[in-house]
Amino acid sequence: MLAIEVNFLTERFVATAHHDRRAAEWPPHPARLFSALVAVWADDDAPSPDERRALEWLEAQDPPSIAATEAVTRKVLTNFVPVNDQVALKPDLKKGKLVDSFPARTKQPREFPSVTPDEPRVTYIWAGTPTSPETAEVLDGLLGRVTRLGHSSSLVSCRLTPDPPDPTCEPGPMGEALRSVRRGQLAALEREHNRHQAVKPRSLPFTAVRYQQVEPDAAEDVLRPNTAGHLVVFEFLRSSRRFPATRAVQIAATLRDAIFHHAENPIPEGLSGHGEDGSPVPLPHVGFLPLPYVGWDHADGRIMGAAVSVPDSLDEPSRRAVLRAVGTWESEASAANQDLRLTMGRSGDVDMNRLTGFEPTLETLRTKTWGRSSRRWVSATPAALPTNPGRLSTGTAAARAKAWAKAEQAVADSCRHVGLPEPTAVTVSHDPFMRGVRPASHFP
Repeated sequence: MLAIEVNFLTERFVATAHHDRRAAEWPPHPARLFSALVAVWADDDAPSPDERRALEWLEAQDPPSIAATEAVTRKVLTNFVPVNDQVALKPDLKKGKLVDSFPARTKQPREFPSVTPDEPRVTYIWAGTPTSPETAEVLDGLLGRVTRLGHSSSLVSCRLTPDPPDPTCEPGPMGEALRSVRRGQLAALEREHNRHQAVKPRSLPFTAVRYQQVEPDAAEDVLRPNTAGHLVVFEFLRSSRRFPATRAVQIAATLRDAIFHHAENPIPEGLSGHGEDGSPVPLPHVGFLPLPYVGWDHADGRIMGAAVSVPDSLDEPSRRAVLRAVGTWESEASAANQDLRLTMGRSGDVDMNRLTGFEPTLETLRTKTWGRSSRRWVSATPAALPTNPGRLSTGTAAARAKAWAKAEQAVADSCRHVGLPEPTAVTVSHDPFMRGVRPASHFP
């Protein structure tokens, strides 16, 4: 095994995604790290043949696993910056021709997307072992000369590490495609460099490799409610991000109606949540979840998107029904050259698109924002208790204390109802516990 640790000295990583100039790349793709190593090798006046052999050994290995924490994406702004000097031409009226003038500095729009990871480091782990200790030493020397990864402001220190963390993503058939390398990458970079001397823009040769998240070890005993599963996430267009979280129920109901409208009849119980007689089904069913902007310093509680929750334990006919309904809805919207739309009556329509492929830019729309492992949980909207605890704000102090205790027990009972153990502690309040959340009294 060989592992390379990259530490971000400014605690952020600045690099543009190769498929979207306004999107940030995370984690840094293996091809980007390899190119940084090639750059410091080729920067020497007399590039070392030993270092070249070490790079050729590295490019021939299978794609590495990657250990990286979650990262928060910074809002992307357009900056107008000077580009390379150009010679301006001005007319010489006496000679009737154009002559060279002063160098001109023109400004062009540029974006510098960046992310701030929870832990400012990423580790690449190869299964192969160098054939000789010298190869590892040469690579470590190259790594010590790497000063940046991505944009010039993204300063790093790199080293070989004998004790890497467990990988968080690894090559697999599912997931996002990252740029990696294969045998011949160094030669391809040299050819591209020579071509770039006369032809622009330059491009990075790479081999696309799909990476999937590493599932936690079952021995860790990660607890999940039986309602947990896959989220089909819809992002509201910028013009539709005007509804406060107090409209959560209305948006959820409207999304539910839209899915039902495009579903084939009869609608399965796992999608509707009700039996033929109208009674609630006892098993987990599809849920509809507005996603408000909460929990951050400048959170204002606006609903940025919505999700359809498809439980892992959902029966197959219900699973197919909800996915087909979404597909039918998208096909109709595409044929009409429109976005997906929720009709909210007098409040106006909500235009949105389903998120596919890469991780969404907005933290609010990321599945792990709402469902990653944690020992402490907070509700982003008020909880509707399954039973009436009594008067929480009026009556004697003893009566109020008894009502609040019943409310806390109702939350604990709800946790057990969805397959979780009873919480060690529950706190309920009319006031919010995090930024952006509205008091319970503001909700209908």
